[in-house]
Amino acid sequence: MDARVSISSTAVRPPLRRPRRVVLGGVCAALADHLGWTLASTRFFVVVGSLLGGGGVLLYLWLWALVPLAEPSGDDDRAVRRSVPVAGLLAVAALVASCAVLVALGAYDDVAVTRALVAVAALAGGAVAWALGPGRDDPSAALRAQIRVRLASCAALLLAGAAVLANRPSALNAVLAVGVLIVVAGVLAAPRIVRLWTELMGERAARVREEQRAEIAAHLHDSVLQTLALIQNRAGASSEVARIARAQERELRDWLFERDVPVANDLAAEIRAIAGAIELDYPATLEVVAVGVSVPGAAPLLAATREAMLNAARHAGGEISVYLESAPDGVDVFVRDRGPGVDLGALPGDRLGIRESIIGRMSRAGGSAVVRPGAGGSGTEVHLHLGSRP
Repeated sequence: MDARVSISSTAVRPPLRRPRRVVLGGVCAALADHLGWTLASTRFFVVVGSLLGGGGVLLYLWLWALVPLAEPSGDDDRAVRRSVPVAGLLAVAALVASCAVLVALGAYDDVAVTRALVAVAALAGGAVAWALGPGRDDPSAALRAQIRVRLASCAALLLAGAAVLANRPSALNAVLAVGVLIVVAGVLAAPRIVRLWTELMGERAARVREEQRAEIAAHLHDSVLQTLALIQNRAGASSEVARIARAQERELRDWLFERDVPVANDLAAEIRAIAGAIELDYPATLEVVAVGVSVPGAAPLLAATREAMLNAARHAGGEISVYLESAPDGVDVFVRDRGPGVDLGALPGDRLGIRESIIGRMSRAGGSAVVRPGAGGSGTEVHLHLGSRP
């Protein structure tokens, strides 16, 4: 008799992550999702805790600072969207608190004045800190909002400090006024400091990535690339195994040593891509060497180069050299093979591959194409030239 044991699986709580569509900071929504509560009940407990000694406010700020944001589901959801302008509300609260300083000067003692000044400084600093954080898709709108918040915060701080010095010029109040001026300077310099810090961290991260990339490249060069080269040498240039190994080696070298961001319409990159595709279909090895500045791909020159490479792979095979030289006055491409060669005069009239696809195409584009025997009379060399257009 078989005994069946039922195992009740414990429900896994979702991770504690703040959403990117929030009212203030997304703390209540994160807690509700993590604990399985309703959003209304979570907000109720936070409000009650805030009224009972301010514990809810401290908990909210603590979680807002430590709980990370949820991963964006797409490029459109990367920014944090708030339905309440928190930075603006804090700046307005700082202005109201500066008015409370004026009231405290006339009706209360220095302790009340000190508390009011601390409230002004805290609200102004919080407004600037919140304005510097992410939360807007439009950079120009974010910059305008930051300027408004900074001006309002500085006005609140200067108003409170000037009122204290004018009404109660004591030693303690002088120290407080100096502290207010320091906070004002910090408010004005905060965006620049944050920008410099962000740039410094970005440069450091890029340097670390580059060092890691160099280490990976050295390791792969000593192991994988040498193994692929050995496979090609042992299998022979015309074998299927050698062609696959060659293609993998080309892709790996492009990933390791090429630019991080490829230039759009780069003629050299397009020729290398064509060479890689030809190597998969024909028993040939194409070596592409490019010198000079990067130039946009000219369609007629690229098409003629492709036809010359295809002809060399079909009829000659083996090792094919492609040399690209770009200069301000024009671009030259040389395609050389080590095959039996070709005699243009002996070609039938219906063979239009070289006459039309290479020579005719370059002539119509304002360039030139020359097909001649290779060095030493062996093989074929195709020279394509396309001058720069004014």
